[in-house]
Amino acid sequence: MEEHNKLSDEEFKRQFANCTLPSEVFSHEAHLRLAWLYLSEYNVEKTEVIIQDQLKKYVACFGAEDKYHVTLTVAAIRIVNHFISRSASDNFTDFIVEFPQLKTGFRELIASHYGFDIYASEKARLNYIEPDLLPF
Repeated sequence: MEEHNKLSDEEFKRQFANCTLPSEVFSHEAHLRLAWLYLSEYNVEKTEVIIQDQLKKYVACFGAEDKYHVTLTVAAIRIVNHFISRSASDNFTDFIVEFPQLKTGFRELIASHYGFDIYASEKARLNYIEPDLLPF
């Protein structure tokens, strides 16, 4: 079980926003959970703004600004939103069970949208780049 799952949704969001969530708890799955939580409350555009602002603050608190990746952040939010629109789940735990590829095949999901390695692209890390293969 992922450590972030031990926290209620509100506590998880609060700790993340306040930079009190330990960085080792903020796994890939925790990133997905954050997107799911905000998308459950707000539209995609507002979620993108909130998460990008909070994530920049969060990585700065831990001196890990080089870990922040604009394109990957926006793409992840849009991918989670796509799966939410097809989901029957009303909580994140069920959602991630319903769509395990978000955890186990995320790189492949990204690769279906981008014809280049966005993980290795400095341009993609600093600025959002629209997909060149399959739009979100």
